[in-house]
Amino acid sequence: MIRNLLRYPSARAAIVILAVVAMLAAFGPSLAPHDPLAQDSSALLQGPSAAYWLGTDALGRDVFSRLLAGSTVSVLASLLSVSIGMLLGVVPGLLSVFLGKRFEWVSLRLIDALMMLPFLVFAIAMTAMLGNGLTQAMFAVGILITPAFFRVSRAAALSVANAEYIEAARLMGASTASTIRHHVVSKVLPAVAVSAASMTGACLSIVASLTFLGIGVVPPDPTWGGLLATDLSALYDRPFGPIAPALLIVATVWALNALADAMRDAGTQEQRA
Repeated sequence: MIRNLLRYPSARAAIVILAVVAMLAAFGPSLAPHDPLAQDSSALLQGPSAAYWLGTDALGRDVFSRLLAGSTVSVLASLLSVSIGMLLGVVPGLLSVFLGKRFEWVSLRLIDALMMLPFLVFAIAMTAMLGNGLTQAMFAVGILITPAFFRVSRAAALSVANAEYIEAARLMGASTASTIRHHVVSKVLPAVAVSAASMTGACLSIVASLTFLGIGVVPPDPTWGGLLATDLSALYDRPFGPIAPALLIVATVWALNALADAMRDAGTQEQRA
């Protein structure tokens, strides 16, 4: 599948962009030329210069350093949300196919209830109840994206539930857990991987939106969404300010969606072959 994936120009471009973002997430804080929290009252709202590559904000903080330092929080928050959504969605999605009608009915009703929750209200309620922290906010996001993983994993499991090798495993006395582990997971993983890539892009946008509103990460800790909020508050003095964080968010989301599309196409091509 990897060889088929690399045949797509969009996939190659997406991998390059995501590699750069991964490096920023891993080493961004250590690469920052200035302390992202340090304030310089003599350099307020400065334009790009040799000392400050992207200028400074209204408090005299280096925007480039804050952008690098905020990469770690923004990327890890997105991955945390996707991990929670996968855990809460994939496992019940598989079990709903193999544990009988009663479990199937209960799980479907719970997923329907989750789909009805208003996103922003639920996220605010969770952070108000558990505290305005990153883990709390990302747990709320992970719960809200659970239905997407549930439906994908359930649909993929349904496509193989009545296959001959599944019936043979049952007749030979294999347990449900063993059947899922040895015969179903490998069939479900490609679809889950595609959903994980696209949902990571969606979660990155959600994280940026929440931090833009001040939910999840408390200032002055830098995030991509928080940088957008700071730059928009001084848009008249620094009209170019939101460009860098906005481009970084857009490029990362595009790369994740392009990679998901290429993975889907590569998987389809592999099945036909």
